[in-house]
Amino acid sequence: MTIDKAPEEIIKNNILIVDDHPFIIEGYKNAITRYKPKEYDFLITQAKDCKSGYDSIIDPKIADFDIAFLDISMPAYEEKEIYSGEDLAKLIMEHMPHCKIILLTMYTELLKIKTIIRTIKPKGLIIKNDLTFDELLFAFDNVMKDKTYYSQSVIEMLKESPKDSIEIDQLDEQILFHLSKGTKIDEIPHYIPISLKATVKRIENLKGLLNVNEGTNDDLVKEARNKELL
Repeated sequence: MTIDKAPEEIIKNNILIVDDHPFIIEGYKNAITRYKPKEYDFLITQAKDCKSGYDSIIDPKIADFDIAFLDISMPAYEEKEIYSGEDLAKLIMEHMPHCKIILLTMYTELLKIKTIIRTIKPKGLIIKNDLTFDELLFAFDNVMKDKTYYSQSVIEMLKESPKDSIEIDQLDEQILFHLSKGTKIDEIPHYIPISLKATVKRIENLKGLLNVNEGTNDDLVKEARNKELL
C-alpha cells in the first residue's frame, strides 16, 4: 500500500526592492525568485526612488515586508525628509520592526559604514563592488536564515578599525567647533555649507555616538573634548 506524502506548504514572503537602476532591480529579482522555489513564494514590490519607496512602505494596502533591499544613494523625497536608503530603513524600522533590512552601497568610507551599522543595524550590508549573482544569493540565504551578512569589503574595513575608536567627519568637527564657541544652532549654517535641518540631525547623531542622548549641547561639547574630538 502506497501512502501519498502531503505536499509541503509554500512559505510566502513579501520583499521590497528600492533602487534607482532598473537593471539592478531585475538582477535582485532574478536571484530572489531562484531561491528554493519549492519552499518559498516571493511577492516582490519594487520602487525606483525615495518617494516611491516611502509610498510602498506606508501604503496600508500592502502587507508588511519580510525583507527589504535598499540602495543607499537615491533621488530624495524632500517633502517627507527622506533623503536616502538609510532614511527609508529607519521608516521601515518604525512601521515594520520585524522586517530584515539589506543595505547596498557604493560607499567605502569606514566612517559611513560604521554609522550605518550603528544606526540601522542592517541584517545585510553589501558594497556594490563586491556584488555578484552568487554573492547576492549567498547574502539572501544568510538573511533568510536570520544570520547577519556583511560583504568582504565591509569585513575588511571593520577589521582595520579599533573597536573603541570614534570617527567623525569634517562637518561634524566644524559643528562641534562652533558649538564650543557658543554659536547658536540656527547660526551654524551661516558658517558651514549645511542646512539647519541637517545640522540638528547631525547634533542628534553626535549625542548618540557620544552617549549623551539626554544631555545639552554643552554636555556634548564636554564629552567631545574628553574623547579628544575637539
